[in-house]
Amino acid sequence: MKLTPELITRAPCYLNAVQDRELDLRSHKIPAIENLGVTKDLNDSLDLTDNDIRSLSNFPSLPRLKCMLLSNNRISKIDPNLSQYLPNLTTVVLTNNAITELSDLDGLAGCKSIEVLSLLDNPVTKKKYYREWVIWKLPSVRVLDFDRVKKKERDEANKLFEGKAGPSALAESIAATKSSTFEPGEGVPLPLKSSVPTLTMSKEDQDKIKAALAKATTLDEITKLERALKEGKIPSYLKEQDSTSSNKTKKQRLAAGGSEQEEEEEEEEEDVDMQ
Repeated sequence: MKLTPELITRAPCYLNAVQDRELDLRSHKIPAIENLGVTKDLNDSLDLTDNDIRSLSNFPSLPRLKCMLLSNNRISKIDPNLSQYLPNLTTVVLTNNAITELSDLDGLAGCKSIEVLSLLDNPVTKKKYYREWVIWKLPSVRVLDFDRVKKKERDEANKLFEGKAGPSALAESIAATKSSTFEPGEGVPLPLKSSVPTLTMSKEDQDKIKAALAKATTLDEITKLERALKEGKIPSYLKEQDSTSSNKTKKQRLAAGGSEQEEEEEEEEEDVDMQ
């Protein structure tokens, strides 16, 4: 389900346990972040847990936003300019996502206010120097993966990655290692001909679905109609309505035709009587 303005405006919004205003967009199978400008930057916390998001990007300017909950998605990329749009983030929960390389975390490095960060159950946590790298790149972090960062760890991270004239050779090597994430359709040649018949929909059927969308009152109904329009299939109940309407019209025509025939027969009888 797309993150539409309608979905955002209908989503629950409440004061959470720490008295922050939180927008709840959990469990909608949202594939991408979009349209968050309609929130008008009125939220302190954004819950996008249990969706299908692949990239932490496409944010409008949301300076009020402090907390993002993004567990159980498929995030593998982070916008390198994230801090320009979310400058005041303090808590980011990315548990159980698909971040692979240490350099993939560079998008968070610009967010100078992050204090709590969770990357548990991401492939990147298995990398050598993972914890030291995060501590070095995000010096504001106080709690990483629900463990408090110790001064000893900070000192060790600085020794590993700080050289005399800038980043050490190890830091440069890690920064140069980029993940190769596959995007659907990338490098895949398009078939010359498809053996699967393409579904087409007449303009009349499209107009019927659009009319039904305008009258729809529930989110479930809107979703089904949008899917039908996209897939080129007219819902069965609209076909039944059309069939009922057609049968009604035929009956009316037959009734009208019968009345005309009766009138003609009466006129013929009158002519015979006059003769």
